[in-house]
Amino acid sequence: MSIFLADEHATVALGQSLAKLCPPGINIYLYGDLGAGKTTLVRGMIQSFLPGTKVKSPTYTLVEGYDLTESVNNPNDINHIYHFDLYRLADPEELEYLGGRDYFSANAVCLVEWPQRGEGWLAEPDLEIMLKYQPDGRTVEVISHTNKGALIAQKLPGS
Repeated sequence: MSIFLADEHATVALGQSLAKLCPPGINIYLYGDLGAGKTTLVRGMIQSFLPGTKVKSPTYTLVEGYDLTESVNNPNDINHIYHFDLYRLADPEELEYLGGRDYFSANAVCLVEWPQRGEGWLAEPDLEIMLKYQPDGRTVEVISHTNKGALIAQKLPGS
């Protein structure tokens, strides 16, 4: 499935729509060149649950966690969102030293930018999202790998 995004606002809006569809325990992997909109999409998702929250790419920390247990905008009872940016990961084994497996739980949503850098360590995703530059915006390809992922992909706007 392919979705066209005209600008940053449309990317944030897609993230907000995606957040409303996510059940706890889902893993979403985001692909795209630098500046393609991966973090912008994640920002839309996180701000859907926690309005006004500053969302930055965890390029140097590798993971940023967001506690949703007090969020009133959490219809799916997700406890945490973990935003990974593996761009600077030198070796997938580094994730083990960070306690990375502990983040992937039944009550969390894990959003992983540059998942190919964690290959061999990360579990299969429920959804893969590929953002690609176009002359007049971006296209987003959504690929589901599980039934959970397929249910979300079918309900996304523009699908």
